[in-house]
Amino acid sequence: RLGAWASPQSRELKNREALEKLFLAVTEKFEGKEVFRPTNWGGYVLTPHRIEFWQGRESRLHDRICYVLEENVWVRKRLAP
Repeated sequence: RLGAWASPQSRELKNREALEKLFLAVTEKFEGKEVFRPTNWGGYVLTPHRIEFWQGRESRLHDRICYVLEENVWVRKRLAP
């Protein structure tokens, strides 16, 4: 969470040292205190039931590996390209 507070996300930084100085300042600010979630933090909760990985190969003989959640167990399956 300290990193989230320190980072001006997606903004240009002069160098790594600038980010480390921001982190040090935030670390000192929260010393001895609970580091709560920044108010600008957002996000999503994803609950996947199926995930597929695809790797291209020559002659269209691609690798397609699929993981399907079946009764709380991930089952690995190979799919035709």
